[in-house]
Amino acid sequence: MNARRAGPAPADGDGETGPDRIPGAPHPRDTPALFGQARAESEFLAAFNSGRLHSGWLLAGPQGVGKATLAWRIAALLLAAPDGPATSLDLPPDDPDLRLIRRGAHPRLFVLRRAPAEKGEGFRARITVDETRRLRDFFQLSAADGGRRVVIVDAADEMNPSAANALLKLLEEPPALATLLLVAHRPAALLPTIRSRCRMLRLHPLAPDDLARALAPILGDAASPALAELAAGSVGRAVVLALAGGEAVYAELARLLATLPRLDRAGAARLAESCAGKANEARLGQMLDMADLILARTARAGLTGPPAHEAAPGEAALLARLAPDDRAARVWADLQQDVQARLRFGRAVNLDPASLILDMLVRIERTAAALAAS
Repeated sequence: MNARRAGPAPADGDGETGPDRIPGAPHPRDTPALFGQARAESEFLAAFNSGRLHSGWLLAGPQGVGKATLAWRIAALLLAAPDGPATSLDLPPDDPDLRLIRRGAHPRLFVLRRAPAEKGEGFRARITVDETRRLRDFFQLSAADGGRRVVIVDAADEMNPSAANALLKLLEEPPALATLLLVAHRPAALLPTIRSRCRMLRLHPLAPDDLARALAPILGDAASPALAELAAGSVGRAVVLALAGGEAVYAELARLLATLPRLDRAGAARLAESCAGKANEARLGQMLDMADLILARTARAGLTGPPAHEAAPGEAALLARLAPDDRAARVWADLQQDVQARLRFGRAVNLDPASLILDMLVRIERTAAALAAS
C-alpha cells in the first residue's frame, strides 16, 4: 500500500511544492533540527514514555516557529519506535521509516492540507470536507498493517466548518493506534470541541540565539541581526523577508520617516511610484507589511523604550523621537489600526497602489506633526 492512494496530501516528494512549504526553506519534513522548542519536545516525550499517549495533539503558536517541524519529528518517532521509550525525537538518518517519510511514501502517514486550486496555480484557500473525508479511506487501507497511524493536519485553522466537523468526529472516536497532530497558527479559530479533544503543545517565538542557529544553514550570511529583529522569533518569517528583500524595504521606509515631522515629499512620491504597476506587486506587499511593522514598533517604543536591537540603521533614535511616552504610543497604535483598515479597503477595491502608499505616508506625517506640536 502507498499513502498516496489513501489521501490527497501525503508528504511532498523531492522538488514538489505545497501549501505547507516556504519557498527557499527546507520542508518541515526535511528540517534536520528544531531549535528553541525543547520544552514542547520534552512535554511530548514525557507523555510518550508514560504509555498514556493522547490521540489528539494541538501544536499551537505563531507561524514559522517550528510547529510543523515538531509535528513531523513526532510523526517519525511514532512510526519508527511506536512502543518507546525514547529520550529524544531524533532518529538515525538511515532509519527505514524516516526514509519512507522523506520520500513521501510512508503507508501509515497521512497529511491533511489545502488541495491544489481547481483552476490555475496555487492552492485552495481552505481545507474542505472532501479532503477530510478521505481520512476514512486512509484508516481503512492502513489498518491491515496493524501498526500506529499518524495524521498531520497543517494547518488546522485552515479548515472550513464542514471539514472541522468531520475531523471532530475522528477526534471523538479515534481509530485504534491513531495519533492526530494538528498544527494551528490561530488555535482560538478552531472549534472549542476540537481544542478540548486535544492535548496542547505551545510553541513560542525563538530567542535571538536559537533563531540565528536555525537560520544559519538556510540563509547563510543573509541571516543578519536586523533580519532577525524583523522576524520576531519566526524562522519562516525571516526566510520570507530575506527572499523578498524585506530588510531593505524596511530600511528604506525608516530613512524616509527619519525626515518627520516634515516628510520629504519628493522621497515619498518616489517610494509610492516604486510600488505602482503589476510588476511591483511583490514590492507593494512588502512595503505595506513593513509599514505596519514600523508603526507597531513605534507604538511599542512609546511603552517600553527604543528596541535593544535595531531593525534598520538609526531606528532606535527615530522611534525614541516619534514615541517618547505612553501617550504617543496610544496615538501610533490607533494610527496603525486606522492605516491597516484603509489599506485593506483600498486593496479590496483595487485602488491605485501609489495613491495607497501616499495616503498612508501623509497620515503618518500628520500624526508626527500633531505629536510634535503638542
